[in-house]
Amino acid sequence: MLEINLSGKTAVVTGGGGQLGRTIARTLGKCGADVAVHYRTSRPKAEEVVRDIIAMGRKAVAVQADITEEASVLAMRDTVVKVLGAPHIIVNNAVLQYAWKDILSQPLADFESQFDTCVLHNVLMAKAFVPGMIAHRWGRVIGINTDCAPRVWPGEAAYVAGKRGMDGVLRILAKEVGEHQITVNQVAPGWTISD
Repeated sequence: MLEINLSGKTAVVTGGGGQLGRTIARTLGKCGADVAVHYRTSRPKAEEVVRDIIAMGRKAVAVQADITEEASVLAMRDTVVKVLGAPHIIVNNAVLQYAWKDILSQPLADFESQFDTCVLHNVLMAKAFVPGMIAHRWGRVIGINTDCAPRVWPGEAAYVAGKRGMDGVLRILAKEVGEHQITVNQVAPGWTISD
């Protein structure tokens, strides 16, 4: 099995109390990282993940934020830096999803929400945390995308539009920050078995 040593590194996982996010956060902890577990409304789930990571001998904190609001993301950054130090790794996992409908039936608000939680989320996280990575001269930005983006199946328009916008932002960010030893990658998992 591949072993990754993240000792001395700090990570932030947005949506860290969710089904996929909790697995990501726990895995980072198992690899030796201290982890900030972000949540929007599910504080008990995030705190459960924090307890699990602390039980591994790592430091962890649950942090609340609206990942579509700049002031909220900056406040989250300040809390993480104060408690754990400046993060080396961010995993942009959080997203809001709605019932998938055809374009003519999907409310405009769903398209706006997908833009906010996919595109703005990644922009705000970069603005908040990448300057610290530049100072470290090392960093990892990981965006959780979707296998829906290249498929473009009927009924997925709002979700795919947001995720394709996210793809463009992260591809450009990779070119803009690579010289600072910061990598920017996306993972596009398919359907995942959850708890």
